[in-house]
Amino acid sequence: MPQAIAETVFDILYLSFALIAGLTMLLKGTSPLVKKAGLMAVLLGAGDSFHLIPRFYALWTTGLEANAAMLGIGKFITSITMTIFYLILYYIWRERYQIIGRNRLTGIMWLLSVLRILLCFLPQNQWLMYHQPLLFGILRNIPFAIMGIIIIVIFAQESRKADDHVFRFMPLAVALSFGFYLPVVLFSSIFPMIGMLMIPKTLAYVWIVLMGWKLYRQPDNQL
Repeated sequence: MPQAIAETVFDILYLSFALIAGLTMLLKGTSPLVKKAGLMAVLLGAGDSFHLIPRFYALWTTGLEANAAMLGIGKFITSITMTIFYLILYYIWRERYQIIGRNRLTGIMWLLSVLRILLCFLPQNQWLMYHQPLLFGILRNIPFAIMGIIIIVIFAQESRKADDHVFRFMPLAVALSFGFYLPVVLFSSIFPMIGMLMIPKTLAYVWIVLMGWKLYRQPDNQL
């Protein structure tokens, strides 16, 4: 019961923040950059809701294992929406720093996104099972992790070069999100308590959304 209460309160606050902030930026933002940040935040909240709402429903009713299929479908949807989340973040980088060309990099990001989504669709993932194969958990996250590394590197380069006070911590936030997420993928089936790392991972995403919110609140913020 304490776990159900804590997770439910945390998840409701997180999803509400992501969706409200995202919709506000998307509908009221005056620049394409802010609208992209809003779309990214809405996608984050909407995608995670497919996983988190079934999770706290399961915690309040018959338990996680008894609701494995519902949780697996939610995890599948979230895996896809998070891929698109980072693809949008890539285009935010291009627009923020007025990147021209770099077509090969764009192609790599699209290729990794498509590969990640295709891997998620493979039946070997066994999404409907409570204990899913570790091998495919690793395989589908390889292109995702490469996307994350690219985002970290390109934001670090351009934000430092431009002395960007809005996105200067974006590389750290993305690095933390992956740093907390990957151990869960690798070890949570062996050590369930490692699943608690999803809380700081979620807070890293909140940090990313807050950077977009800063753009919305300060629309004249220049590099």
